[in-house]
Amino acid sequence: MSEEFDVVVVGAGPAGENVAARVARGGLSVAVVEEGLAGGECSYWACIPSKALLRPVELTAEVGRVPGLTAGPVDTAAVLARRDELVAHLDDTGQVKWIEDLPARFVRGRGRLRGSGLVEVTAPGGAVLPLRARHAVVLATGSRPVIPPVPGLAEAAPWTSREATEARAVPGRLAVLGGGVVGCEMAQALHGLGAGETTLLVRGASPLGRMEPFAGELVAASLAAGGVTVRTGARVTRVERSAPGGAVTVHLAEGRPVEADELLVATGRRAATADLGLDTVGLSGTGPLEVDDGMRVLGAGGGRLYAVGDVNGRNLLTHMGKYQARVCGDVIVARARGGRDDLPAMRAAADGYGAPQVVFTDPQACAVGRTEEAARAAGFEVRAVEYDLGAVAGASLLAEGYRGRAKFVVDERRRVLLGATFVGQGVAELLHAATVAVTAEVTLERLWHAVPSFPTVGEVWLRLLEEYGL
Repeated sequence: MSEEFDVVVVGAGPAGENVAARVARGGLSVAVVEEGLAGGECSYWACIPSKALLRPVELTAEVGRVPGLTAGPVDTAAVLARRDELVAHLDDTGQVKWIEDLPARFVRGRGRLRGSGLVEVTAPGGAVLPLRARHAVVLATGSRPVIPPVPGLAEAAPWTSREATEARAVPGRLAVLGGGVVGCEMAQALHGLGAGETTLLVRGASPLGRMEPFAGELVAASLAAGGVTVRTGARVTRVERSAPGGAVTVHLAEGRPVEADELLVATGRRAATADLGLDTVGLSGTGPLEVDDGMRVLGAGGGRLYAVGDVNGRNLLTHMGKYQARVCGDVIVARARGGRDDLPAMRAAADGYGAPQVVFTDPQACAVGRTEEAARAAGFEVRAVEYDLGAVAGASLLAEGYRGRAKFVVDERRRVLLGATFVGQGVAELLHAATVAVTAEVTLERLWHAVPSFPTVGEVWLRLLEEYGL
């Protein structure tokens, strides 16, 4: 006999948990299915542990930039112990209790669709439990790291972000393949914790290729100044490991090979759609699930299937998965109650160009909205202005020789921000104001009357507006 609920959520990461919380708040019954740890990738192997590893390295660098202070060596063992505390020693007991207190029924096992509104859960011991959803099934299964088809790479047992963030010890020599967020963050963190020979292999001209060019340039310069070797234009041709647990050699199309004790592959992620039974609702099961702005999966038979977070491919960012989950939960409750479900354009804006992102390197790099190149490609009449963050009075109080840069991309016709990028020490705290301005399309004239405090780095807002001519 199957158990019946209003909503069944497959996946208990941040997105799945937020859907469950939202529908429970709306008075619907909900079951949450999870094969691994409740709390998902972000809680145990991504956002939380990576920032726990980065923060001591970042703080040590900050102290070294303030005259009168001396930074001592990082206690790697203490940092790893603190990381273990923050990920609850990979024990999800507390997270399960949080889900059950919503209230929701937590079911441990592998969930697969068996038709519209039907989920079959295979428990760790092999028992099968059928679940039936009256109103909606929500897939929140996340994503998996991509291992490129390079000869010998998979056989060399490379690290992914999981192995990097849960490492019991720091390798003496580390090679990192990929110049995106994970590659830059983990190269800096592990180098600062003891990976004396760290090489970052970037396929493009600089790291962080999706941001404004100066972001990657400043982060690369900081990595290099800290002792990380950054090799751009690096194309890997083959990889070999001498023996299990032995050294890894990364061969490149140009230049000498790179030898390391461990190789971290950080070349992207793909939606976790395999073995979900998507064929039972008329879907192919390959690639991310296409959804509308209410997160309902397009083309799924029965119209009761939704997808949030990485699995829909819209934004592989935890905070955006949680945003989608809140939207999705509200939509499901509205439809279940027979009420009106408005889908305002703001949803598409927030989940598209309005998505903010922070790279927690030193310096931090963060952005929201469109880059100048993307805005021009989209047909906007664009004007861009930049400002040296080190020239802002507040920056000199944070660090001697503060280095950073800020940029606004402006829609000249409407005189609103299309995008903003900040690179520098502590600039992540500037980003939410930019997110509000970009998403709400606040005019420059109104922004000019939002007076920044003195002496703060936030005064760069005024300087950028003055550069524009206000």
